[in-house]
Amino acid sequence: MSTPSEPISLIALPVTAVTCTEDRAHVERTAVLDLRAGIRRLRLGPVSALAVDRTLHAELTAGHPATVLDVRLVRTWTPRGPGPAGDDSALRRRVTALEEERSVLEQRRDRLRARVELLDRVAADLLRDIAEGAGCGEPERERWNRELDRVDGERDSCGERLRGVEARLAGVVGELSKAHQSLDLYGTQPAELTGHIELTVHAPADGQAELRLSHLIPCALWRPAYRAVLDGRELTLETDAIVWQRTGEDWSDVRLALSTGRSASAGEPPRLGEDRLTLTDRTAAERRTVHVGLREEEIADLGPAAVPGLPGVDDGGEVRVLHSPTPVTVPADGRAHRVRLSSFTAAARSEHTCSPELSPLVSQVVRCDNRSGHALLAGPVDLIGGSGFVGRGTLDFTAPGAPVELAFGSRDDHRVLRQTEETRETAGIGRRSVLTRTVRLHLSRFSAPGDDADRVIVLRERIPVSEVSAVDVRLHRDACSPMPDAVDEDGIVRWEVPLGPGGRCTVTLVYEVSASGKVTGL
Repeated sequence: MSTPSEPISLIALPVTAVTCTEDRAHVERTAVLDLRAGIRRLRLGPVSALAVDRTLHAELTAGHPATVLDVRLVRTWTPRGPGPAGDDSALRRRVTALEEERSVLEQRRDRLRARVELLDRVAADLLRDIAEGAGCGEPERERWNRELDRVDGERDSCGERLRGVEARLAGVVGELSKAHQSLDLYGTQPAELTGHIELTVHAPADGQAELRLSHLIPCALWRPAYRAVLDGRELTLETDAIVWQRTGEDWSDVRLALSTGRSASAGEPPRLGEDRLTLTDRTAAERRTVHVGLREEEIADLGPAAVPGLPGVDDGGEVRVLHSPTPVTVPADGRAHRVRLSSFTAAARSEHTCSPELSPLVSQVVRCDNRSGHALLAGPVDLIGGSGFVGRGTLDFTAPGAPVELAFGSRDDHRVLRQTEETRETAGIGRRSVLTRTVRLHLSRFSAPGDDADRVIVLRERIPVSEVSAVDVRLHRDACSPMPDAVDEDGIVRWEVPLGPGGRCTVTLVYEVSASGKVTGL
């Protein structure tokens, strides 16, 4: 039987499947091994040196009785020399050549500048010699003319060469700057630290076996993104995944899965802290008064509450896995790569709505049912209308079959003006206070020539909702004009106002908040 000390052969181990999570990736590699009877040590790779050693797992197909005795990742550091290497790309070789040419031109420029300065001093000395000779009455016209002609000719020649060198140097510097920008965008730095897999197997007989090796690797992440196209009464929603990876090796034609699992999250329960509750008797003044206050509360229909900080993947509290329908290629350049996951077309329900308390703009809201077959995770969505790109919005978490709601921007031909009035009075034996608030919404429409269709505008206002019996909120339906179409339990008042071309209307809302005399803080 052979021993592991025999020569080790190198076997390619490409990436065939990747499961990308929120902040790392699970990589699967496969290779077909020609095994001989006995114990063999195989060297596979190269692989990324960023692979996590403790997550290495190797297994052979059940069709061959061979077993894996040991698997480990061996890293090799090969420092790069100062000069160009044999594996450099054409772009990097071009950068190296330009840097060498720049250095040569800078040296030549410095020498020419020094020679020009020297010729300037020679010319100054010659002019001083001419001045002294003329003052002493010893003219040497022929020598002076000859020397001046020689110095001027040399200065002109040297200056011309200096200008040519400076022009060429400026061109090289500009080309080198562009080459550096291209290298930053498209070039990759050859790795100095590389890794290989050392696999020790025991095979009772000769034969072929398929090796499947998997491990975790950092420097990879993904986020969902969408593209919504509104065509009349149909909405097409395309689900994409934006994938970044800089693991040190490209993913070429791999089966890609996108998971919301967080493998880095620890499975330990939270640490329990001490929470003490103390009961105290209320004073007589506290028993005679009820302190209330107004607070704002955001109404959320689906998904967890928003968390400030770095945005993650909102999966609704349940791990979701999405698959790419076709093999994909993701280079290890750290740039964003868009991968198509799914697409569906559904009937769209359009609505023009406005909440004047929040914004005076009338927005077009489009709704449809989620027919993608999977949950739509929260992410940005590019909005495409009949005239082209409308803008970018946000899609909230949407379960399969649930309604999708997208805002396709505001309407420039509508205007809403909001006015409020308050009156406060105290009456009755118990000195009951009554706060009456009147809200007037002035809605107008400026239509273009040829636009003669009526449009229904959905207006929403809110009234306070009381949580204590000492405070009562009542809507004056008789004073409201027109009557609200609906009032929900959260205090949202809703009108559907038809508005023709060039139309104007005023919507009035009146409600009162009454509180007993012992209520404070209102």
